[in-house]
Amino acid sequence: MGDGSGEWAPPGPLASPVDRLTAAGIADRLRRRQRQAPTRELAAGDLPGPPRQAAVLLPLFRLEAGWRLLYIRRAEHPGDYHSGEVAFPGGQCEPRERDPAITALREAREEVGLDPGGVEVLGTLSPFLTVSGFLVTPVVGHFEWPQTFAPDPAEVARVFSIPLAWLADPTNRQARVWPSAEHAQARQVVLYDPFDGERLWGVSAAITLDLLARLGLDA
Repeated sequence: MGDGSGEWAPPGPLASPVDRLTAAGIADRLRRRQRQAPTRELAAGDLPGPPRQAAVLLPLFRLEAGWRLLYIRRAEHPGDYHSGEVAFPGGQCEPRERDPAITALREAREEVGLDPGGVEVLGTLSPFLTVSGFLVTPVVGHFEWPQTFAPDPAEVARVFSIPLAWLADPTNRQARVWPSAEHAQARQVVLYDPFDGERLWGVSAAITLDLLARLGLDA
């Protein structure tokens, strides 16, 4: 149980600092460490038009003593730029959706069957401007485990999770120029080592690192 400090001591002497946080503690850090920059441009060059608004959900849950972050692997579709990639549930905002949390929760329900009523929104991160022309707002949410998922096979090939403590370990990731130094859209991307057969990289990895930084775990 918490003591009002936003921390909780899980069993065992080797608890990670992130695993000592409660959901309230995470929400507090997201508020206190709000970044000033409204966007982060991930590619050089001008967009052909105004960016399209989108949102993703960063679903956090506690399993045993540790926090974990939920991801999806997108279904394979020929010609789809993001086909088969590891990502967060999310998508483009509908015209009536003025709050990115509404978009993120709707997309999570549609893609993996996560009930919006069971998700506590803890805060948002700075929007990311992607090479595909989307301004993506990451929404951090917490849900209770266990959870039954119902992935939409047209959009999601797999639902899985990664411990936050593993994601925070800098030995599990590297930076690399992608797709190549000579490419017109060459940029530095974060590439994680494989975890449970899945590789996190690119925009989703950058969003993950932003979350870790906001939680004070970017050392």
